[in-house]
Formats: sequence, structure tokens, C-alpha cells
Amino acid sequence: MILHYYPHVNAGVIKIESGTLRVGDTIHIRGHTTDYYQRVDRIEVDHAAVNQAGVGQEVGLHVGQRVREGDEVTKVTR
Repeated sequence: MILHYYPHVNAGVIKIESGTLRVGDTIHIRGHTTDYYQRVDRIEVDHAAVNQAGVGQEVGLHVGQRVREGDEVTKVTR
């Protein structure tokens, strides 16, 4: 879920609720007016780039479109 959105840098903060999120994964962001897919190109924890994040971590992601707090974020599995 999107916890915060920072429009000046096109970034969103999410909390990982299950599994692992890695650079290169595809995510689906969906909300009342939001519905799009994007590839994760960078993950930050405490302003430092990391390759992956796990359950319980709050991470920053670059987002390609405007998102809203409360939008759901799901990892797309193949």
C-alpha cells in the first residue's frame, strides 16, 4: 500500500506486507483513480539504494505516474 507520495520527486513509500520486492520486479499499483503497471528500477531504504526489501520494511520507489496514499501495490508474478 502507498503510505506517502512525494510529487516533486515522483516517489512513493510502501510497506512490504508479504514476500520480497526486488529491483527488476513488475508491480501493479491500483486505487480509486490509479491503475497501472511498472517495473521497479530502484528501491531505497533510509535514502540508500538496495537491491531487495522484505516483509515489514518501508521502502521508497520511483513511480511513473501520480499515486495516492492508500493505493494498493501488488507484485506481478509470472
